[in-house]
Amino acid sequence: MTVSKEQIIKWLEKSADVIQENKDYLTQLDAEIGDADHGVNMARGFKKVAEKLPSIADKDISNILKITGMTLISSVGGASGPLYGTFFMRAATPGNGKDVLDAIDLCAMFKGGVDGIVQRGRPNLRDKTMFDAWAPALDAMQAALSNGSDTLTIVKAGAAAIEQGMKNTIALQAKKGRASYLGERSIGHQDPGATSSFLIFKMLLEVLEAHQ
Repeated sequence: MTVSKEQIIKWLEKSADVIQENKDYLTQLDAEIGDADHGVNMARGFKKVAEKLPSIADKDISNILKITGMTLISSVGGASGPLYGTFFMRAATPGNGKDVLDAIDLCAMFKGGVDGIVQRGRPNLRDKTMFDAWAPALDAMQAALSNGSDTLTIVKAGAAAIEQGMKNTIALQAKKGRASYLGERSIGHQDPGATSSFLIFKMLLEVLEAHQ
């Protein structure tokens, strides 16, 4: 199973929808440990992405992801804009000149994105950030790829790992951003960035399952 350009576009459209649907939930999570703006900012950014997609549908996968990243950087406020924007811009490289991604390309795409998060935000594991969701997802995908799994199985492994990583942030004390100011009071709250990361990744699985 491969991932087509049309499926990448559908993934981004569904990501915009799921972020809009969960805007209040994400904002509520952020209100508990942050600036109470994650849901609003993310919804605004992905709405801009969704509006732009029809005009870039003829581009290759790399350009679609690159433009997505640039749009998020310019329209999402706070720390999330640069982090998500860098994620998509770095994820774009393996899709250069391609309309279809195989399993190796897809894993390389997410590795580039996660490397971008690390480069931009300098997170460590257990800092209670989106990296605590993305790092295990990438590990699970790469392990599945090494085992010779097909693309859908690889994405399923990533989805299970990113969901668990998101849930694991609840027990962590924040070491980055506004949440870190709360010290031990940040324990017991799910990280909003890890939550939006899970929602976005889950949409890719939904798109692939609908076309298997």
